Amino acid sequence: MELISLRVLDYLFVLPFIFLAGLIDSIAGGGGLISLPAYVAAGLPMHTALATNKFSSACGTAFSTANYLHSKVIDLPVALISALLALVGAYLGTRTVLKLSPEPLRYLLIFIIPIITILTFIHKDIGSKNRSTEMKLGIRLFLGAIAGLIIGFWDGFFGPGTGTFLILIYTTIMHYDFMVANGNTKVVNLTSNITALITFLIAGKVYFPLAIPSAICGIAGNILGSKLVILRGNKLIRPVFIIALILLLGRVVYDLLRY
Repeated sequence: MELISLRVLDYLFVLPFIFLAGLIDSIAGGGGLISLPAYVAAGLPMHTALATNKFSSACGTAFSTANYLHSKVIDLPVALISALLALVGAYLGTRTVLKLSPEPLRYLLIFIIPIITILTFIHKDIGSKNRSTEMKLGIRLFLGAIAGLIIGFWDGFFGPGTGTFLILIYTTIMHYDFMVANGNTKVVNLTSNITALITFLIAGKVYFPLAIPSAICGIAGNILGSKLVILRGNKLIRPVFIIALILLLGRVVYDLLRY
């Protein structure tokens, strides 16, 4: 790893953003849209920033997932099969991006994300009630597998907004409410985060002097966010979900302007 020297001010800048990222991510996904730019802005090289971000996000997601499991707001069979297929999809997406450019997706998302945001805002019934049990378990498992495969491919091929889009699939297609959809998504996120983190650890890319305090802040944010969701339910998730979509749109526009 190349020599990295951070000042106390860099830590004071980064750590509040990691807490905020964990808070938002535990509620509606999209935390990486806040945490990764914070690491880069502090002066970490991109690979080190990605690795350190995976460390803090994996730690935080583990705690929020545990909270959701304890409160029994996860459809565990569906979440596990989604997680398994997401790993397969991520591999396929990574192989595909080596052959094709993801650039056209950036332009497509500029139109898709505002539409999704407006529809979510207008249709108050999206994610308001859990009607997933109206489906047979076999159908839920099949749709969960497809959702995991698609979102895993998206993560490997493009990346931003993975958790937010998975929540959208769970609520609109599988008819979960926002709370259970979020709980399911945390299982998938945790699986992919740990897998990526192991790769970064083997490569020696995690910057532990920042990763460890960041993990503590991320855990605090995730614990607070997941407890708020369990207490407040779907009424809390909906506005934060819309915020996550707006953050994603900002990220896509920024990337287009930068490149």
